Amino acid sequence: MLKHPVERFIHISSAEAYGTAAFVPMSEDHPLNPTTPYASAKAGADRLVYSYHVTYGLPALILRPFNTYGPHQHLEKVIPRFITSALMDEPLVIHGDGRHSRDWVYVEDLCQAFDRAIHGDFTHLRGEAVNLGTGVETPILAIAELILDLLGKPRSLLTFSADRPGQVVCHLASADKAFTLLGWKATTKIDEGMARTIRWYADHQEWWQRRLWMRAVTITDSKGRISTY
Repeated sequence: MLKHPVERFIHISSAEAYGTAAFVPMSEDHPLNPTTPYASAKAGADRLVYSYHVTYGLPALILRPFNTYGPHQHLEKVIPRFITSALMDEPLVIHGDGRHSRDWVYVEDLCQAFDRAIHGDFTHLRGEAVNLGTGVETPILAIAELILDLLGKPRSLLTFSADRPGQVVCHLASADKAFTLLGWKATTKIDEGMARTIRWYADHQEWWQRRLWMRAVTITDSKGRISTY
């Protein structure tokens, strides 16, 4: 980056770097208290980019998206996992009691924010960190119930398991800075975005069923070690 100067360097960080909300809504000044190794890596990269801005003048902008959802999302994520489970009439497994809440951002809204960061006036963006969220929180249990209701599936498919280690209890973005600096505001409501997302997975079952099959393939190597994909 120092040998090959750029006009702007946009780093996609994550709201995971914040950890559980110490206060809501979570502004960009919220402490970075990651609760998992994944989130710690995100926080480390976030601060590394910032250090290059401070020390070397790198024209950097740090974007911190909150929980994104929409078509083509990897099946390990909770919303596509819930949707595909419901389409197959399989249980929707919820970690803990489902009261943990997130700020869910529809992918098309997020792409609009990225576009503004890439093409907008960079004068006031250098060295800034900007949240990309809706300012609305929805519990994970409510997401599962919404998916079942939109698909006309029974809520008896809801099942509960032990909570995940390092689970974040609450994420809720302050989106004021994004509006001030990028002129951006998320416009897709959760029920509208979820209906679009469900429709995509329902219309592209071959796409995700193939990935489910690949994940279930078991391979034994020459030393007898077993790997499941």
